[in-house]
Amino acid sequence: MSEENTTRIYTVNLAKAWDTPKYRRTDRVINIIKEFTQRHMQTNKVKIDQDLNRHIWSRGKKNPPRKIRLRMIKEDDDTVVVSSFIEEKRTELSEESVEVKEPKVQEEKKVEKVEKVEKEPKVQEEKKVEKVEKVEKVEKVEKVEKDKSK
Repeated sequence: MSEENTTRIYTVNLAKAWDTPKYRRTDRVINIIKEFTQRHMQTNKVKIDQDLNRHIWSRGKKNPPRKIRLRMIKEDDDTVVVSSFIEEKRTELSEESVEVKEPKVQEEKKVEKVEKVEKEPKVQEEKKVEKVEKVEKVEKVEKVEKDKSK
């Protein structure tokens, strides 16, 4: 029974990374994944997929993910490629719920935009009215002063 081209899926708990200093956490996560892979796939040749690496580093050096689902593929030359595992749920209910939710969100955004557009001209009109009122007050004060001086 050969183990060539075997694929395994694991959920790896990365909480040990929080024992290290903040500025080394993501580095430690990478090492935890490599150690886990070496232990479970019985090989020292481990390659981390570029997408997995980007996902781990996406939140920066101080805040890596706490858990991650991994797909480990052992190739013929005893090399293990580790990539992220994303489960595709193909149930009709989930697809329908996603389709129903999206239009509602779009309608709400349109309504908010319309309200914002309507509010801006009102604010601008109010500012113009205030300026006109100030100018009228200043003119009245000037007329009164001119009358007093005569």
